[in-house]
Amino acid sequence: MDANQIIDGLLYYLGLVVLLTFHEFAHAWVAHKCGDDTARLEGRMSINPVVHIDPLGTVLFPLLMIFLPAFGGSAAGIGRFMIGWAKPVPVNPMNLNHPVRDDCLIALAGPAMNLVLAVVLVLFTRIAFAFHCDVAVGVFMQMAQLSLVLCFFNLIPVPPLDGSHVARNFIGMSWETYWNLCRYGFIFVIITINIPGVRYALGMVTGLTLDFLITCFHFPAE
Repeated sequence: MDANQIIDGLLYYLGLVVLLTFHEFAHAWVAHKCGDDTARLEGRMSINPVVHIDPLGTVLFPLLMIFLPAFGGSAAGIGRFMIGWAKPVPVNPMNLNHPVRDDCLIALAGPAMNLVLAVVLVLFTRIAFAFHCDVAVGVFMQMAQLSLVLCFFNLIPVPPLDGSHVARNFIGMSWETYWNLCRYGFIFVIITINIPGVRYALGMVTGLTLDFLITCFHFPAE
């Protein structure tokens, strides 16, 4: 891997950290609006990446996926498939105004933020395209794709991913059972991303959504 590939990988990683930071901020902000100030009081309602970093999900795992071929890394792998996660935002369900509804809203806030960021990044891509800034076009489009991957990946109903909160409320699972499952969350995540059908589905829905956004912003045909 040459110097340019290393720089590209590090820029991609920094983009991931920014996307994860806004994802967690959205969780904390919606929790605050729903009556629970736990995250705010612990300093998590912030766009400072440091307060959201998880050593495994924000540092080790993403860097391995970017730079090690065994994890799908190297320059050829950048942008193909990449995930990561931040330190979960603390939420006390006892403080929520409407526990079931608000828990779902808080959980969906993170993916919703990633979707909004993807829209903004595609808009930036369109502006860069108009000014013939090829480097910016590539960076913004790659970050938009990554934001969509994070959005849809987190909607998978596997603990501790955001979609599992919605599933928990839907089936009426107790918090005690749910938190016991979350203790093995890292194992669930690793198993999930290694299921070929999951990667295919994520790639398909990400690609279709990105194509839709490109169409909405009227990119000129090549």
